Amino acid sequence: MRVTESTPQAPRVRGEFEVIRDGWRLLGVRTRTTRREVFKEALALTPLPALPPEAPVVRGLPPAARRVAVWLPHMAIVALALYLFGWGSGWYGISDSEYYDEFGSYEPHVGALEGRHIGLPVSLAAAVPLLLVLFRPVGAWWLSLVVCFAIAATVSSADDWPWADATFVSHLVVLTIAALRRSVGTGVAMWLLTTLSGLVASWLSLRPREEVNALQMTVASAVVIAVAVSVRGWTAASRRAEASGALTAQERSRRTRLEKRTSIAHELHDVVAHHMSVIAIQAEAAPYRVENPPPELTASFATIRENAIAALAELRRVLGVVRTEDYEAPSAPQPTLADLDRLLGNVRDTGLTVEKTVTGARRELPQGVELSAYRIVQEALSNVLRHAPGAAAKVELSYVLGGLALRIVNEAPAGEPPPSPGAGQGVTGMRERVAMLGGRMTAGETPDGGYEVAVLLLADDSADDPLEGPADAPVAGPADGIREKAVGT
Repeated sequence: MRVTESTPQAPRVRGEFEVIRDGWRLLGVRTRTTRREVFKEALALTPLPALPPEAPVVRGLPPAARRVAVWLPHMAIVALALYLFGWGSGWYGISDSEYYDEFGSYEPHVGALEGRHIGLPVSLAAAVPLLLVLFRPVGAWWLSLVVCFAIAATVSSADDWPWADATFVSHLVVLTIAALRRSVGTGVAMWLLTTLSGLVASWLSLRPREEVNALQMTVASAVVIAVAVSVRGWTAASRRAEASGALTAQERSRRTRLEKRTSIAHELHDVVAHHMSVIAIQAEAAPYRVENPPPELTASFATIRENAIAALAELRRVLGVVRTEDYEAPSAPQPTLADLDRLLGNVRDTGLTVEKTVTGARRELPQGVELSAYRIVQEALSNVLRHAPGAAAKVELSYVLGGLALRIVNEAPAGEPPPSPGAGQGVTGMRERVAMLGGRMTAGETPDGGYEVAVLLLADDSADDPLEGPADAPVAGPADGIREKAVGT
């Protein structure tokens, strides 16, 4: 036998770049996202949205003022841009008296950023990026960075270099808004590029340290980036808390509905099951109350008893799903379209004339489709018996591409339909079954006074829609009970 010895391998030592990469990921920085937002999508059009109506600043205002208050951030940015435009162009700058020294000699600061000869470029460099940040935040940051350094490169002497007072404030505001509207990595990248540009420009200019304000920009931009990241985190946490609260409320509402359904199931079982049991017992005992009953009468009572027992068993099974959490599926098979003839036979035994038509190539459909089709036909015919007695009915099944189309239509009743204690849940139940399968359903009166239910049950996503018809086709809506004598429960 051959034995091999394996020597334990020493743990791999991570390099500096891997440590830095893991640190960036810990801070939420994604390099691919950052590269895409800073370079590829720098000029992407992303307008600054208005404040939401539930914002604290807007919430308590009257409707007329609220329509204006939602644009407060936009108005504030435009107002700041106008102010910085005036500041940079000299409208709020230094006066001519400040150009005289203590001996009265006129010595203007040659190349001063607030000087009249370059005031317009400085004002535009301060105002235009602020206006552009309303639509393209990263593009506005790039414009502010490039234009400010381009102007600084043409200045021979200045007290504050490379950032003038107006462009200093403008760049900070643009950087803050861009960081708020983009990812954390994009904000950090913009801060690094701003800092690197200032340090490189300062080193190339060979200016005295007291004239250079690149360090001030580095510190100030770091502060605004930290504030922007904190605000983003707080906003995201608040939204998550609101979403969690909404889900909790939905879950509470769903639990309340389930409890209500359980209560209804208890009452329904106690009442309906009792009556169905009484019907079965009386149907079984009725032939013995008549001396020498005819065979037809005995068979009719036997059918009544069988239907009552079957209905009672199915009632207990269905309500058991609602009443118990550890419910197990019954071993008895669910009805399918193969059992439809027996259903129609039972309906015909009650005296209702039912005609069945099948078109298309018959094939086996999914169990859910066949069960829903059976239940829909059963409910529709029950409603015809209840609300349109004496009216003939037609059941049409069409095997179409991708599913099954049903059409149950009844003629107008011969007389006034008897009152029914139903609450209109039959149509609702049919619609829920259709919606569960992603199908469509229409229900409404026919021109001759009858009622029609048309259903398309989808077996796959490629189904043709035979329910597409003229715009005035009857469609079931909130007024499904408009003809309770034909459809309803």
